Amino acid sequence: MSRKVFIGGETELENHGEEATDFEFDLFVIGAGSGGVRASRFSASYGAKVGMCELPFHPISSETIGGIGGTCVLRGCVPKKILVYGASFGSDIEDARNYGWELNEKVDFNWKKLLEKKTNEINRLNGIYKRMLSNAGVKLFEGEGKVVGPNEVEVTQLDGTKLSYSAKHILIATGSRAQVPNIPGQELGITSDEALSLEEFPKRAVILGGGYIAVEFASIWQGMGSTVNLVFRKELPLRGFDDEMRAVVARNLEGRGINLHPRTNLTQLIKTEDGIKAITDHGEELVADVVLFATGRAPNTKRLNLEAVGVELDNAGAIKVDEYSRTNIPSIWAVGDVTNRFNLTPVALMEGTCFAKTVFGSQPSKPDYSNVPYAVFSIPPLSVVGLSEEEAIEQANGDLLVFTSSFNPMRNTISGRQEKTVMKLVVDAETDKVLGASMCGPDAPEIVQGIAVALKCGATKAQFDSTVGIHPSAAEEFVTMRSVTRRIAAASKPRTSL
Repeated sequence: MSRKVFIGGETELENHGEEATDFEFDLFVIGAGSGGVRASRFSASYGAKVGMCELPFHPISSETIGGIGGTCVLRGCVPKKILVYGASFGSDIEDARNYGWELNEKVDFNWKKLLEKKTNEINRLNGIYKRMLSNAGVKLFEGEGKVVGPNEVEVTQLDGTKLSYSAKHILIATGSRAQVPNIPGQELGITSDEALSLEEFPKRAVILGGGYIAVEFASIWQGMGSTVNLVFRKELPLRGFDDEMRAVVARNLEGRGINLHPRTNLTQLIKTEDGIKAITDHGEELVADVVLFATGRAPNTKRLNLEAVGVELDNAGAIKVDEYSRTNIPSIWAVGDVTNRFNLTPVALMEGTCFAKTVFGSQPSKPDYSNVPYAVFSIPPLSVVGLSEEEAIEQANGDLLVFTSSFNPMRNTISGRQEKTVMKLVVDAETDKVLGASMCGPDAPEIVQGIAVALKCGATKAQFDSTVGIHPSAAEEFVTMRSVTRRIAAASKPRTSL
């Protein structure tokens, strides 16, 4: 029996005779997160014999603790979204009063109950992922894996026993880990791992960082009743997003009662009788029950022995790969955050799918990173697809048209909440093609997912305009923005670098 396999941009026949029996596995995957699980299951569906190793499970990760499902399922997107739902009920209850719901003045929140429900759910999902791998025929090993040769993986089991396995292809999918700043008292702070599993709810929180995780936890804890101080180095949070939308998020955070400290950093943490004292570089003292470091993540490559095998890493420790996710060692591949390309769970799934198609499915496939939609689950959320205004200005050859809409959502007209929904389209003036779409407001991720399909199909502004809206809805605003907010000449440069 033979099949075509991908070799350096071409396909060649692989004989399943003596050569195939030289290896115990066609594929061995290190890391059972989103990308690794997808790659292993799809590879097995193409007939590959697949082995996989993953660290033992615990909600809080370490160098020797992980779990099937990976960061997103166990200590990232899924438990975070559960907490976002929990926090959102606080403002929903406030809004309900003006809709005729007679509620007691004091409404209690039980953190431990939500924490138990969250933990039960990730335990359930961990079991589902195990069953999915088993049903796909993937051989799973619990332990720490490292690469000891171009075609050899060593797995250290829980009792310290080391087992060695050979594989025609090795896939690294070990993700990333949260980083902490090197400041005095850093041991007093926590990362998002611990934040999702705190035994006691923090009544006072200081968060260092201005990215997704910082903004989301600020919304979560404030929504549950905590006093939150958000400290970040730039003028606005969410560096890299559209500046106009960043300003909207900042305004909403402040409107909800979160204390923002822009152009600020933490220099020291001190344990006191009243809590943890966080000292800023402006000399300000912020006292909290919890200090969360949301200061970025680093590729999880330190214990994989990659450099000894000759796998090239970049300065951040990420695995260098080509457009097919292949390293400089032809038999070793990598997908997901460990490559530090586009660090999102759905992107890791895409990369894992493309890997399986390329190596075992006779369909050489490159991940397509254009028009990838994503969301920040602040309260309310921000979601975007395509180019920001600043990116469009950098890349445009001609003029740009920017359409914006800011309005009070219908629900707020009765509840009295003063919080605008903002939508934005960036359009190429010459071709009429929609280059980017953004929304900050309730249900933004659900709406922008649909807009992403349109952008992927190359939709024009005229096609948006000719689409009939659903009324009454916020989403219809995307197809009724007729007036140009501003025209940007081709020679213009980005307005800010906040």
